[in-house]
Amino acid sequence: MNRSLTALFAAFEAALVVAIGVGISLAPLTILWGVQFGFQVDWIVFWRASADIWLVGHGVDMIFALDPATAATLGLAGADAAFPVRIAALGFAMLTVLLGVRAGRRVAETNFLLLGELVAVGTFGLLSLAVTLSALHPLARPSIVQGAIVPTLIFGAAVFVGSLRSHRPSTDATIQPIRAAITKQLLRMPRGLRVSAATALRGGLASATAVIAVAAVLLAVLVAVNYAQIVGLYEGLHTEVLGGAALTLAQLAFIPTFVIWAASWLVGPGFAIGVGSSVSPLGTSLGPIPAIPVFGALPTGDLSFGFVGLLVPVVAAFLAAALLRPKFSAAIGDSSRIGWTVATGLGMGLVGGVALGLLASFASGAAGPGRLSQVGPDPLSVGLWAGVEIGLAALLGLLAAPRRSASDDKAAPASSSSAASSSTSASSSGTASSSGETEVLTAPR
Repeated sequence: MNRSLTALFAAFEAALVVAIGVGISLAPLTILWGVQFGFQVDWIVFWRASADIWLVGHGVDMIFALDPATAATLGLAGADAAFPVRIAALGFAMLTVLLGVRAGRRVAETNFLLLGELVAVGTFGLLSLAVTLSALHPLARPSIVQGAIVPTLIFGAAVFVGSLRSHRPSTDATIQPIRAAITKQLLRMPRGLRVSAATALRGGLASATAVIAVAAVLLAVLVAVNYAQIVGLYEGLHTEVLGGAALTLAQLAFIPTFVIWAASWLVGPGFAIGVGSSVSPLGTSLGPIPAIPVFGALPTGDLSFGFVGLLVPVVAAFLAAALLRPKFSAAIGDSSRIGWTVATGLGMGLVGGVALGLLASFASGAAGPGRLSQVGPDPLSVGLWAGVEIGLAALLGLLAAPRRSASDDKAAPASSSSAASSSTSASSSGTASSSGETEVLTAPR
C-alpha cells in the first residue's frame, strides 16, 4: 500500500468513527422526525440534537437556554437563565475509544504507520470541528475549542494504543529512529527506577480496573434488585413507545458514567445528585432529583454494611501487588530492595488515584440549572482516597508476599546435588552388595 492509499484509508477510518458516533443518536431521532412529527419540523433540529449528544458524550461543555414556557414547567431555580452542562455521557466516548483502537490496529498494518496516524487524527479533528460548528445555536451552544480538541484527543490516544497492540509490527522506516531513540533513553535510566516505574504503572492500572469491574457488577445487581422501582418510574412518566425508547437509549449512553459513580462509592467519597445531596457507603441523603428511571436503583437511608465496599480497592491493590511481587523481586535484585519496594507501592497508589480521579472528572459536573449544577463525584476526593487506599494496600502486598532469598536459591542446587550424590552412592552400594551376595552364592565349595 503506497502513501496515497494509506492516507485515504486512514481518513476513511476516522470518518467512519465519527459517522457511527453521530449516527447512533441521529438514526432514532430521524425515525422520530418521520413517525412522531410527520416531517413537519426542520430535520436540521434533529441533526443539531445528535451533534450535541455526541459532543456531550465526549465531555464537551455545553451552554443551554430554555424558553420561558419550558423553564416554568421544570420549576427549577435558575432555569430561566442560561446554564452549563459539563457531565459526559461516556458511552459515546467509550465507543470512540473502541473504534479508535480498531483503527489504530488497521493503520499499523500498513507500511506508513506515522503518516496513517497523523492523517487519521487530523481528519477526525476536522470532522469534530465541523460537527461542533454545525451544532451552534442560541439555545444550545457547545464550546468550539473543546469540541475540536477533546474528542480528537480521545480518538488520538485510542489510535496510539491500537497501533501498539497490533499483531503485525509496522515496517515504517520513519518511526524506527524514534523507537530506537526512546529505547536508548529508557535504557539509560537506572534499572531500579525502570522496574519500579513499570511495576507501579501496571499495578496501579490493574487496581483501578478491578475497582471499575466490581462497580459494574454492583450497578447491574442494583438495577436487577430494584427493577420494580425502575418500572414504576417509567410508568409514572407516561411516555409513549418512542419516548420510552429514546429515554432508554439516553440512559444506556450514561451507563459508563454511572459505573464510575459506583466506583466512587466503593472508594469512599461517593457522589452527589444535586447540591447538598450525598450517596456514600455511610448513607444516602437526597433531595428532589430528576424522575429518571435508573435512579430507582439508588440505595436509600443508612447502610449497615456499606463500609464493606471500602474493602474493594484495598483487596484489589493487595492482590495486584502480590501477583506482581515475584517478577518485581527477580528484576530489582537485592540492592536497595526495601527502598524500591516502598517507592513502587506508593507509585501504584499514585497511578491508581490519578486514573480514578480522571475518570471521576469526566463523570461529574453540571447537569442542569439550579441544584443540578453539582452532579457526580468530587474528582479530587476520589483521587486522594483511592491513592491512599491503593498505595497502602499495594505496599502491604509487596512486603507480605513470600519471596525466596539468595541463600535459598544457592542452597537449593547444593541440596539437590547432595541428594543426587547420596542416591548415587546408595545405588552403588546396593549394586556392590548385590554383586557380593551373588559371588558368595555362586562360589565353588
